[in-house]
Amino acid sequence: MRNHSMWKGTGGMVLSALLLALCISGTASANNLRVSENLTPLDEYVAAPDDNYRYELRYSKQEKGFSEHVLYMASQRWLTEELVDRTLWEHWLVLVVPDEPQCSTALLTIGSGKNGGDMPQGADDTLRRSAKATNTITAKLFQVPNQPLYFTDDGERRTEDAIISHNWDKYLRSGDPIWLTRLPMTKSVVRAMDTIQDFCGGKAGGEHKVDQFVVTGASKRGWTTWTTAAVDKRVVACIPVVIDLLNVVPSFIHHYEVYGFWAPAVDDYVNSRIFDWIGSPEFDALLKNIDPYSFRERLTIPKLVMNGAADQFFLNDSWQFYWDDLKGPKYLRYAPNAGHGMDNADAAGTIIAFYQHIIEGKPLPEYAWSFPDNQSIRVTANTVPKTVKLWQATNPKKWDFMLQEGAPVWTETVLEADADGAWVGRVNSPEKGFTAFLVELTFPGLHDDVLVLTSPTRVTPNTPQHHLEMPTDFSAGFLHRNPAP
Repeated sequence: MRNHSMWKGTGGMVLSALLLALCISGTASANNLRVSENLTPLDEYVAAPDDNYRYELRYSKQEKGFSEHVLYMASQRWLTEELVDRTLWEHWLVLVVPDEPQCSTALLTIGSGKNGGDMPQGADDTLRRSAKATNTITAKLFQVPNQPLYFTDDGERRTEDAIISHNWDKYLRSGDPIWLTRLPMTKSVVRAMDTIQDFCGGKAGGEHKVDQFVVTGASKRGWTTWTTAAVDKRVVACIPVVIDLLNVVPSFIHHYEVYGFWAPAVDDYVNSRIFDWIGSPEFDALLKNIDPYSFRERLTIPKLVMNGAADQFFLNDSWQFYWDDLKGPKYLRYAPNAGHGMDNADAAGTIIAFYQHIIEGKPLPEYAWSFPDNQSIRVTANTVPKTVKLWQATNPKKWDFMLQEGAPVWTETVLEADADGAWVGRVNSPEKGFTAFLVELTFPGLHDDVLVLTSPTRVTPNTPQHHLEMPTDFSAGFLHRNPAP
């Protein structure tokens, strides 16, 4: 049985032999690569054949106007039993299929969840809502990543960031990209697209053509939304949610210099001593393989970036390290009073409204912002919004807007257009502490859901109060132990 324990990406054994031998049962993932040359380890891993891939229909039900299906899918085999307890990645894939979809584009949501639980009993309310609102096929992939995992080097039960940070450390010491969990996470989504196309094209799935996808996911799945869009040309738009860290190094230096500590939400990376590698060539190599910022030249498709203005992982002005460098159509939303879970933000409504513009080929609103000074944001738009609001929150003690007990509350003020047709949100710099603020525009949607977009978040005063002492000892790194000749 083939596995990927011997796979090495660029920087190791190039996968050219496997790429030349591509013959994937049912689909040819290599044919869907967004690029055909200068392949990265991520491209190579996704395209590599794996005869462990398969899917089975486990449950179906017919409702008025649509059907629901639950599929079991094995996406790949990753690592070996000598390294980890679970090598076969298994998932639930839930689909909602209208009887007569309006187009051949599907909305795919990347979800989390643990292995070993019960099979989903059909679609959740959000999946049904999206399908009914758009009359398109919608799907949700679970168990990205597969978890929990037990690695033999320490035997600890690991989930989510504890898996990723553990394996970052493995890569930084070995240089083997197989350890980068983003690779199998991305491949699982690519396999889900293969499955949706094959299943929906058959009798059980209604014999519907699917040839394009809009992909969305949150947090680790938001990161995987970016990487899936980077490698697979079937993705025609993407909606990454609460993964406000593109261009990781300056973003996290800023994180520390604002807080003076690493936020508790990133403790797994602290425990794996990942931040001790910042500034090393090994860490730069890691990010070149998986940081969406490294793939920005490819990511020219329409994109809606959604974040919580009170996120517990990322600072709400992290946009400054990547936004201007993103290519192609791009739209932004920071949700006030929303943390990493985007609670009470109706993220689904914004996703649906954006998705409807994509599938119907209707122009999205164009808007722009500028910063006349440190206390104001000026916004213009070519489509008249339904409402425009200034949102602000003040912490009188420190630069900290994380959603937690005692967190500052964001308050709103309705803005009116000035004589030039612009909206200007202006705040006073506080006598003590810091004020965060943004301008929110609510545009009419094509149907029932409105499209909520915002300016970036700004903070005044905007001078960090701390300094990160950069690490200097990288002697355990693979590039220091095995320097290039």
